[in-house]
Amino acid sequence: MSSSNSLLLFFSVLFTLIFSLVPVNSDIEVERPPQPLHPVAPVGKLSAPPQPAPTVKPPSPPTTPLPPPVMPKDCPKLCDVRCGSHWRPKVCIRACRTCCLRCKCVPPGTYGNREKCGRCYTNMTTHGGRPKCP
Repeated sequence: MSSSNSLLLFFSVLFTLIFSLVPVNSDIEVERPPQPLHPVAPVGKLSAPPQPAPTVKPPSPPTTPLPPPVMPKDCPKLCDVRCGSHWRPKVCIRACRTCCLRCKCVPPGTYGNREKCGRCYTNMTTHGGRPKCP
């Protein structure tokens, strides 16, 4: 064999080995068609639109029955009881009587329980924005 043939054979074997050992890097990005946003039914088959989940209402909080309406003649007596232990009884009685006449209710006890008379009693405020009814 001649030296040029042996060099040719050597380089061909060398290139074959190099290309067989080197992994092929395929960085070529193939453009894919866009995917549909929702599954598409095959042509000829119509599917019904998805049904929304049924809404469940939370249970309503238990409501306490409002006390019976107070007659205007009973307001002074009920407000005297309500304001009996207040540190400013005259101011308390005046506000209590106003609330009693407007809302027709006086909460039980000497303090608290305002929610038992409803929104009229709890939402009434002074000009300064403070709760009016004791």
